[in-house]
Amino acid sequence: MTNNSLKDQLSGETAVLAPGVYDAFTALIAEQAGFGALYLSGASIAYTRLGRSDVGLTTATEVADTLARITERVATPVIVDGDTGFGNALNTQRTVRAFERAGAAMIQLEDQTFPKRCGHLNGKGVIPAAEMCGKLRAALDARQSEQTLILARTDALAVEGFEQALERAEAYLECGVDALFIEALRTPEQMKQACDRFAQRIPLLANMVEGGKTPVKSADELSSIGFRIVIFPGGTARAAAFMLRDYYGSLHRQRCTLPWRDRMLDFDALNELIGTPELMATGQKYDGAA
Repeated sequence: MTNNSLKDQLSGETAVLAPGVYDAFTALIAEQAGFGALYLSGASIAYTRLGRSDVGLTTATEVADTLARITERVATPVIVDGDTGFGNALNTQRTVRAFERAGAAMIQLEDQTFPKRCGHLNGKGVIPAAEMCGKLRAALDARQSEQTLILARTDALAVEGFEQALERAEAYLECGVDALFIEALRTPEQMKQACDRFAQRIPLLANMVEGGKTPVKSADELSSIGFRIVIFPGGTARAAAFMLRDYYGSLHRQRCTLPWRDRMLDFDALNELIGTPELMATGQKYDGAA
């Protein structure tokens, strides 16, 4: 694990690999696995807090609350999905201030119409590029520290085509953002073209969605063509859903967890993972004993 700032990590030689997390528990486990950055997925918040799809139902307050609980528990930098900024330029400024107070290392903002939807679902819309540039300038003005990075995402490929998506990314770069994200690139050729155009000027993010529109590649492959950030945002929720469906099905059939004992942490192991012994030792310092 590294606690280097995300800004410092982006100046390294290899891409930053950030797994998706959706609460303090998943963030803690990811940090213990050794990741240098984490990605708080808006979709995964919708899946886990609401049991709903990623179609703009989550609020800025719900995301900020989740982010604050994560950053209180872990030291690893967190990239947070800020959707559309949850409104216009003024809403975007309020979102940036709230997320920065909650400990965000990087705030992602996209050019979809509101309410947005998952970048790998059909039927998206995008706002005019000039309007998005205004929102990005507002976001940059709202942050208190230049260590709080602003990531501009465009969803224009599905709506206006690949070339127009590149032009939008160019315009967003000129606004002064810290990183770019061209969502739902369709082919390895498009991924390489995007890197050829931008990778020497600004960090580019690659979004790996299992079953999505972009070919899934390893972080090393993506790093080799120029991407500086690689996220697997929903993999955690998908893996948890797969496991829990099997676990609950087994419990319902067997009426006991014994068949699952070799696939579970026991009571002591879970408490070790979350730091219960250390927490109890800290509490003892304040128990009033002489």
